[in-house]
Amino acid sequence: MRFGAIPVDQAKGAVLAHSTSAGDLRYRKGHVLAAEDVAILAASGLSEIVVAVLEPGDLGEDQAAGAIAASMRHRHIEVKPAATGRVNLHAREAGVFTVDAGLIDAINAIDPSITVATLAQHATVEKDQMVATVKIIPFAVSGDLVRQATELCAKGEIFAVNAFAARRVGLVQTVLPSAKASVLDKTARLTEQRLARSGSRLVAERRTAHEAEAVAEATRELARNNDLVVIFGASALADFDDVIPAAIRAAGGTVIRSGMPVDPGNLLVLGHIGKTAVLGAPGCARSPKENGFDWVLDRLMAGIDVTAADIAGMGVGGLLMEIATRPQPRDLSAVPAAPKVHAVLLAAGRSSRMGGPNKLLALFQDKPLVRRTAERVLASKAESTVVVTGHQANRIRDALAGLDLPVAHNADFASGLASSLKAGISALPDDAAGALIVLGDMPEVLPADLDRLIGAFEREGGRAVVRATHDGKRGNPVILPRALLPAVAHLEGDTGARHLIESEGVDVIDIEIGAGAAVDVDTPEALEGAGGVLQD
Repeated sequence: MRFGAIPVDQAKGAVLAHSTSAGDLRYRKGHVLAAEDVAILAASGLSEIVVAVLEPGDLGEDQAAGAIAASMRHRHIEVKPAATGRVNLHAREAGVFTVDAGLIDAINAIDPSITVATLAQHATVEKDQMVATVKIIPFAVSGDLVRQATELCAKGEIFAVNAFAARRVGLVQTVLPSAKASVLDKTARLTEQRLARSGSRLVAERRTAHEAEAVAEATRELARNNDLVVIFGASALADFDDVIPAAIRAAGGTVIRSGMPVDPGNLLVLGHIGKTAVLGAPGCARSPKENGFDWVLDRLMAGIDVTAADIAGMGVGGLLMEIATRPQPRDLSAVPAAPKVHAVLLAAGRSSRMGGPNKLLALFQDKPLVRRTAERVLASKAESTVVVTGHQANRIRDALAGLDLPVAHNADFASGLASSLKAGISALPDDAAGALIVLGDMPEVLPADLDRLIGAFEREGGRAVVRATHDGKRGNPVILPRALLPAVAHLEGDTGARHLIESEGVDVIDIEIGAGAAVDVDTPEALEGAGGVLQD
């Protein structure tokens, strides 16, 4: 590939290196120049332009990234389409991520133009979470380099999401005279919460004296009908022959490891009774904060065998006390602020297909549709909400009376959706990491649906588009990340957010929220079918 400035009249077929304007037209970086583009640029007065010119044997960035991603062998992972030289890979299931680090290193050593990045080994992931990305740095790369990468990928599984399986779990808690029932009850609840992320459930609990014989009897009983037994001791492990490891042996089991190089979590015990795993929980597992217990628990729930050597190897990265990326670190001042999502409620349209009445004023259970939608947005986790008015603005304001809703009026509402998007986006605060775009005529979208979208946006660090879907089909609402907001200013007519999502190459996370994402009340028949009553 050759990169640099060339005369405009020689640029046909070249890849534009930088976004370039010609009159009212704007060509984006990465655009392949056609003959008519060259003529327009020349007519605008440009004499030369910076481009990338592919040479024989070169592959374009999207083709190269797609070829490498397609050659990878993996499990429970979805490969997204290539865009701007990048292919993102997402978890199809919740589970634990595993990766062949040596294979990743070998691919990245081929040439700086080819890069593969992944999550850390044994990271716990949620369904739809991005786990890896293939990125081609320049606009094109030698086909020979791509071939080297694909040959490496053919050697074996490069990474996987080891999907969680729902498992039956028994709980043993030992009791001393000083033990409080409230503490034991809280421990059981927190254990259930930890199990919930894998779909597992706590099916039985035994409370015994803090003695090896009593714990052994309870553990042996629970091990018969469960996949895992968790033991919480009333007193911390003080020796490798203390109550919990002694009880596992007395129950006919084997202790795999007592103690681990993870802090908090040092006092964990791992053993087996037959095919049933037994975890002696460290005291820190009575708290929801991440600790070594979580690391071992999640691997077991994902069907990954945990050996003594595995636990011994957890020391690097095992100091969790002050890591800001932990879900609940001890130093709360170190927690990075969650990306702030502010809502834009679009209520400016003319309802032209209704034949006169304004659908946003239709009554649903005696409440105007626009108010019903606004109340649900206000009940969500969105930081703030601005409503965009236009057609019948005074009536819309009256329908929203009493709600804490700043208004951005769009005097140009008749020009189409783009003008309302611009009005709403321009009214957002400077610290908005994302804009939750909500249509005013969505009667079935609930606050919980909006919170699911916001939660997904937060998990992606505020860098992805998050879109509601129903049965795999795209719908609304949608969250636009800050990186896309400036592009809204270039929209015209009845063009909406879909155009930006499809043209900007930003990662898109689809979240299934049910039929509410697709309910359309644009006609009197559809509105009546959804339970609405039009008003004059």
